[in-house]
Amino acid sequence: MGRMPRQNNNPKGILYILLAMMVFSVQDGIMKHIYNFVSLYEVYLVRTVISFVLILTFLILTKKPIVFKSKYPVLTFFRVILFFFGFSSFYISLTVLPLGTATALFFVTPFLITIFAHFFLKEEIGMRRWSAVVVGFIGVYITLNPDFSNFNYLSLLPILCAFCYSLSMIIIKKTSDKDSVYTQTFTFYIGAIILSIIFYFIIGDGQYNTSDHPASQFIFREWFVDFNSSILLMSVTGVTATVAFLLLFTAYSIASPSVISPFEYSILFWSPLLGWLYFDEIPTLSTVIGILIIVSSGIYIFIREKAQDQSIATEKPLR
Repeated sequence: MGRMPRQNNNPKGILYILLAMMVFSVQDGIMKHIYNFVSLYEVYLVRTVISFVLILTFLILTKKPIVFKSKYPVLTFFRVILFFFGFSSFYISLTVLPLGTATALFFVTPFLITIFAHFFLKEEIGMRRWSAVVVGFIGVYITLNPDFSNFNYLSLLPILCAFCYSLSMIIIKKTSDKDSVYTQTFTFYIGAIILSIIFYFIIGDGQYNTSDHPASQFIFREWFVDFNSSILLMSVTGVTATVAFLLLFTAYSIASPSVISPFEYSILFWSPLLGWLYFDEIPTLSTVIGILIIVSSGIYIFIREKAQDQSIATEKPLR
């Protein structure tokens, strides 16, 4: 089951992508809402356990093969670490950035995947795509609009997330020939559960929660202090993550990746909308311009990949 079946249903694939992005934005909105009263890795543990159980149940009900063991243990280990700390950095960024801005900055992923594919996979990248990568990073600069005399370096965390995620996608490109998407998902879930439990024993008692900074509070806050009132929201992050994953995987299974992948940018409609409606976050003009440049550059890379019949950034979901 390493390879996806023949692609043919693009309209349904696009619909699934649009729904998945909406669900992902809801999950991110919940994470932004609850960082004030839970610990990051407490959420990670609950979210991952619920996702693990739901995916396992889905595979049992659909009678799909369940394989936990990877054929590439070393690469899988590094991928789990990259994934875990990558998305940790994204969730931490939500303590200091508007939801729409954090999401937009994560979408430097196609640029980074293009760069890594050239250096690690020896893919040939033409001048047009290199130009799109450069323009994309100009869009990042405009989005951040940095004031270097008082720059909050935590604003760069979504880019760190994209960096980790892009490297993990390069690893997946290597491992997908023998490991199914579900095996790759399970190995991450198992790794994330183990890492979260380790964090519980190190920081779970709140002994390192000595700063008033919201990011520090989110990381080091004592676990399970208000568990009864927060368990529902933490559980919903697990449910939304699973639903979005299944929608996304189904989309890439039934449709052409090069056709449907640009529709992942629809999350850049949902996230700012949610940020505006729920968190009263109104994007500045420079943020809007920067986001448009990032989106345009990313979609151009997808178009060029299709023109060159060369799937790199378009092959796998960006979430």
